[in-house]
Amino acid sequence: MRTRLALAIPLVLAACAKGPAGDAARAPGGTMIIATTGDADVLFPPVTSVTNGINVSDLLFCRLAELKLALNTVDDAGFRPVLARSWEHPDSLTIVFHLDRRAHWQDGAPVTAADVAFTFGVYRDPAVNSPLAPFLAAIDSVTARDSFTVAFRFRRWYPEQLYDATYHMRVLPRHLLDTIPAARLATAPFARAPVGDGPYRFVSWAAGSEIALAADPAWFLGRPGLDRLIWRVTPELATAVSGLLAGEADAMEVIPARGQLERVQQATDVRLVPYPSPFYAAIVFNLRRPPFADRDVRRALAMAVDRETVVRSVFGPFAEVAVGATSPMQWIWSDSISQLPFDTAAAARLLDQRGWRRGGAGGLRSSHGAPLRFTLLVPTSSQVRQQAAVIVQDELRRLGVDMRIQPLEFTVMERRTQTGDFDAALISRTIDPSPASLLQWWSPGAGGNIGRYADTAFGSLAAAAMRARTRAEAAPLWRSALGRLNDEAPAVFLFSPRNNAAISTRFRNVTIRPDSWLATVTEWRVIEARHIARDRGAPRP
Repeated sequence: MRTRLALAIPLVLAACAKGPAGDAARAPGGTMIIATTGDADVLFPPVTSVTNGINVSDLLFCRLAELKLALNTVDDAGFRPVLARSWEHPDSLTIVFHLDRRAHWQDGAPVTAADVAFTFGVYRDPAVNSPLAPFLAAIDSVTARDSFTVAFRFRRWYPEQLYDATYHMRVLPRHLLDTIPAARLATAPFARAPVGDGPYRFVSWAAGSEIALAADPAWFLGRPGLDRLIWRVTPELATAVSGLLAGEADAMEVIPARGQLERVQQATDVRLVPYPSPFYAAIVFNLRRPPFADRDVRRALAMAVDRETVVRSVFGPFAEVAVGATSPMQWIWSDSISQLPFDTAAAARLLDQRGWRRGGAGGLRSSHGAPLRFTLLVPTSSQVRQQAAVIVQDELRRLGVDMRIQPLEFTVMERRTQTGDFDAALISRTIDPSPASLLQWWSPGAGGNIGRYADTAFGSLAAAAMRARTRAEAAPLWRSALGRLNDEAPAVFLFSPRNNAAISTRFRNVTIRPDSWLATVTEWRVIEARHIARDRGAPRP
């Protein structure tokens, strides 16, 4: 198929050199200013949902263990210890974690097993309404056995128990939060100025303008390499990129627009760092509305869209044609996944067979006097999805289908899709490293299943994949499930953007974990001393 990014290869900009530059690369210091087009929502991990809120919170609060760069969610070897120095499986339903006794909250209190048990209760509390609560449903209980030993008990055995016990929860300080009613935790002062256990401390947050963190020199796993991290909000993308190129910022998480990518490519002191994307975009059909209840009509529409043309026209080389409801970030991504072909002749035959024949004005298809017409919702906030919609509209018009585009403000579009008030919607999904996140969007009753897709065969394949003991056993089952989803065509899976971070060349030892671009920022370094004067807020030599 198309050029693909490898997951297991660390995306390293440069290794530490010998001599003075190498010494500087190892020494801590400096500030990194991150240009961003949006502010955080809240800095309380159970309910944080906006990208920058997540990025900042991830550096303030630790997990028990972290995924390694390969994002192996099945094997324990795919994780590295953080708050938990070790763990064991005494039986098939239990994981016992032994906490690192050096870990402490930034007010000096130790991180204890009671904090972990309290955290589980917060994430699962209906009054908190954490969107992550469903991912913890298989955990029956979390119990502190002593001050530094905590046991997770599961309702059933499955291979991703360690992933669910660690990935979805960042541990919270019980002694600072247990007197606050659960319903008020997300709006309490703590959520705007938190005290964490992570490598960075909260410094300040000027809403709509700037968030600043400072390295915690006493962090139990070692002092971070950069003194300060500052997120600076510049709502207009082009303006943010201009500031980056002018040296007013050092990094951006992703440069999404093709024209802006080309600007950065031409720069001499900023480089693009590609990494697998956790996103895919798709046109989702509302199966409760005619004609989308008809599988053959959906298949015809899917076969009429030249997705390769869509991707190259909108992104050039900076995206992948989707192989289904996944992205190159997940280890199940493969060219071998069965997909419907781009075949306009076959699409026309299917529509003819289902009674949708040409004959209306401009060759529009109709059945029993009703035109083959539907409205596609597209968010006004996404230029690339609007561009893709126009191309799809033209391709379907040639088939005799009248697809009308309705741009909507993002929150309005979200409300319409969640309530079922739509024909089709061009959505973007952010997925987890685990393939099980498929079920969040495509299983009956799931909140993200806006099209109300339900298929027994797909569900059976996914269930079998989640029972498989190794990645080697699970991969073909997940790929078969994706192939079944493609064959049923509840959506047209269009593209997965290829993420490109922009990083100043003065930073070294940079790696990017695809699901969390700053996961290894504690290892990043500034090595060019001539830029020290730019490090606002950092110690001067």
